[in-house]
Amino acid sequence: MINGFRIINLRESPERKQEAADWFHQKWKVPLEEYEKSMEKSLTGEAAVPQWYLTIRGKEIIGGLGVIENDFHDRKDLAPNVCAVYVEEPYRRRGIAGNMLAYVCGDMKARGISTLYLITDHDTFYERYGWKFYCMAQGDGEEKMSRMYIHQEE
Repeated sequence: MINGFRIINLRESPERKQEAADWFHQKWKVPLEEYEKSMEKSLTGEAAVPQWYLTIRGKEIIGGLGVIENDFHDRKDLAPNVCAVYVEEPYRRRGIAGNMLAYVCGDMKARGISTLYLITDHDTFYERYGWKFYCMAQGDGEEKMSRMYIHQEE
């Protein structure tokens, strides 16, 4: 627990799957069914990917992110991807996103995956947490290119 917040893998609380799918859908407007399918696969599959993580305060979801094969971009060779990183507005600027990213990188390394990618329009945020700019990538249905970052655990 960090400052009253707890980061969990959805596998630790599978009963929260629908709540988590609804929460991510509300934040990112990706079809609900995509989250439901991916979360179900994370709960029932043996593979390291996909995985879904929540940051909880009490019983409330205040942040979350996932790890999926491809976060809707043209660089299918850059996988897996951290996706859907989100922290509720009142909880921002408290290091929650950085803690989530560190937790996920450590958890994925424990699952045998030491290199992760993410696509974003932010240009300085992820560097604070050890991510490095890797290349530009074309998001599906996007007009302009987005920044692709890489993180490698040693």
